[in-house]
Amino acid sequence: MSREIATTNTQPLTAYLFQASVYKPSQGRIVRQLTALAIWVIVSLGCYRLSILMRGSMPSAPWAEAGIPALLFASGLWFGFRLVNWPRFGDFLISVEAEMAKVTWPGKPELIRASIVVIVTILILAITLFLFDIVWQWFFKLIGVTS
Repeated sequence: MSREIATTNTQPLTAYLFQASVYKPSQGRIVRQLTALAIWVIVSLGCYRLSILMRGSMPSAPWAEAGIPALLFASGLWFGFRLVNWPRFGDFLISVEAEMAKVTWPGKPELIRASIVVIVTILILAITLFLFDIVWQWFFKLIGVTS
């Protein structure tokens, strides 16, 4: 199946950047929307940081301090939208959502038990590491490596 998808959708992403169509709009919606949202959050944070870094750095062109991050923000939003609608990536996300639907998710009691096991294991490992640290500190003081 994946080889069939890979051979049918061989056009590069750049071929789809200037289209406004949505690829298979009724399939894989949740995964594609969450992926686009994650891309948009990353772009937003990057543009926000860029706008902070650019404050006061271009006194001769104050329009650039807001214009460059805004242009990159708009480009990033468009890129995220186009990426999840690129047939090659869209088919991948559709298959991911199909696989997620096949998974048997645990019930609440099983989830609580598993969480308790993980938390207790982490605590035991943390205590063990702490004790090893104390032993090594004592040993290194004993042989004169540390003071």
